[in-house]
Amino acid sequence: MSTATTTSAKLPLSGRRIVVTRAHAQNSELREKLENLGATVLELPLITITPDVDKTALVEIFAELGSYDWIVFTSANGVRIFFEQFHKAYDDIRSLGLLRFASVGRATAREIESRRIKVECTPDTPDGESLAEALIATGSLDSAKVIVVTGNLNRDTLVKKLEEARAIVDRLPLYKTEKTNLANDPVAHDFRENGADAILFASSSAAESYAEQRAAAALQLAPGAKQPLHGSIGPLTSETLHAKKLPVDFEAKTASLDALVDALVARLTGKH
Repeated sequence: MSTATTTSAKLPLSGRRIVVTRAHAQNSELREKLENLGATVLELPLITITPDVDKTALVEIFAELGSYDWIVFTSANGVRIFFEQFHKAYDDIRSLGLLRFASVGRATAREIESRRIKVECTPDTPDGESLAEALIATGSLDSAKVIVVTGNLNRDTLVKKLEEARAIVDRLPLYKTEKTNLANDPVAHDFRENGADAILFASSSAAESYAEQRAAAALQLAPGAKQPLHGSIGPLTSETLHAKKLPVDFEAKTASLDALVDALVARLTGKH
């Protein structure tokens, strides 16, 4: 046996077929992690995320950018699109003024920090309610002006809690999340015919899209195809899977890609 074959056989996901469901632009990091562990990765982008900028809100907020105290991001997509728009309007990062940055989780924080900007508030639990509570705990919200960068599917919990804490909140809608149709996708055809060892969900919207397309036969498995285990990145996604009558076979201990991969490896290798 060659050295390459021996090395591959020792990898924990060698010979495993793993489905990832994030939008194409977000899949590279997760795909690399899985392939480095020996997995064969099938990409089923169940959602697409595209810029959808509210121009009126953008112009009004950018005109008074220096008057805001906090800017709050609930996704890395929001960070990327915000800075694309910011650099179209300004050529100097100092135009952000004294804005303090808050993020819903570590992945979003890393996207901000990649621009050499300090993130001053990130909750331990990556959801909107926890982010609101973390911001309230700073004691800085009374009459503070806050920008909340949103997409079309953002829940209202974060904004409501900030307003209850007497913050003056302006929403800045910058992107939209839409479900894809995979009926004619060749990877989806492979999945229908052969199945997989596991399918990973990193958002509630992906879980909803999967349930709908499975019910509509676009992702319905053929007789004899391998039934995948369902893996969730966190409680909100697990809640959606349960609501759609789908099992949650494993869940990440923290809402991160690394933790999701760790949970997958533990479940498939029996090393819980």
